[in-house]
Amino acid sequence: MILTNEQLQEIYFGALFFEETDDGYLQAFQYSKPQIDYFDKLDVFFYERCTASTSKTFEFTTTAKEFSFDYKIIWEGSQDSFELCVDGQITEILYVKDMEKEGRITWQLPDGEKSVIAYLPADETVLVKNFTIDAPVKAAVKNEKVLWLGDSITQGFGPLRSGQTYVSVANRILNYDILNLGIGGYVYDKGSLMKMNDYQPDKIIVALGTNQYGDETMTPVEEYYEKLMEIYGKDIPVLCISPLWRGDNMEGVPTLMAYCEKIKKIAGSYPNVKIVDGMKLVPHLPEYYLDNLHPNCLGCEVYGRNLVAAIRELGF
Repeated sequence: MILTNEQLQEIYFGALFFEETDDGYLQAFQYSKPQIDYFDKLDVFFYERCTASTSKTFEFTTTAKEFSFDYKIIWEGSQDSFELCVDGQITEILYVKDMEKEGRITWQLPDGEKSVIAYLPADETVLVKNFTIDAPVKAAVKNEKVLWLGDSITQGFGPLRSGQTYVSVANRILNYDILNLGIGGYVYDKGSLMKMNDYQPDKIIVALGTNQYGDETMTPVEEYYEKLMEIYGKDIPVLCISPLWRGDNMEGVPTLMAYCEKIKKIAGSYPNVKIVDGMKLVPHLPEYYLDNLHPNCLGCEVYGRNLVAAIRELGF
């Protein structure tokens, strides 16, 4: 059976809205149109990344033994991967660097009923159509609706694997219905926060700051949290993850540490905000990083699992 694009949306997670191209492909967007316009006017670097396939997945249960779909890559950042996860375990990885820009992916599945996640690349923009499967599918049942705000680490740069970003690692355990607004190079910018029509998260996670720790003022951070509360209210649970360790500028570590403490103080002044100390999430060793800044596969595995433990300990 071939799913129509409308049917495909039922198992397509991580999108705020969808559009169909003239040639029949389905494109998913995590940012609202006014936000996309904001980034377009701000910088092409941010615009390209705000429309990437970040944390977008097909998630379903089925007895099928095979499924496939057409894909088209219309923008590439850091080349990562399409990945297949069956019953919580990654079973196949297709690296973008080894693929044509347009083609068809076919994946085999084991016998019996299973839970399936198909990860789209985190730092590419991918269109899909003609999703075909040899048995009925049932959309995954997700937990809380979570808005995840961050920079390149949250978007998924570092592991060069879409199924191995820290968000993917954590969410295989937490099973949130996430909207990932991580965007490479980004900072605490109140201008990027806008009310998204018909979207109200149950929780919000904020993981920003590593790209601006040298700032002399904390005004952007203060204004960001104030704007966040104006939009979503002061009752919604918010989790602030302070910046991770950086080994790319050891002379700047004291400045970074002081900046983290200021972030925690500002965010923690709101009663609905809980704090996770990012410095405790990933070891301060180069083996855990791609470039002493972005966690690699090992670093993201540790980050994701430690974050889940922290979330559970905090009761977030």
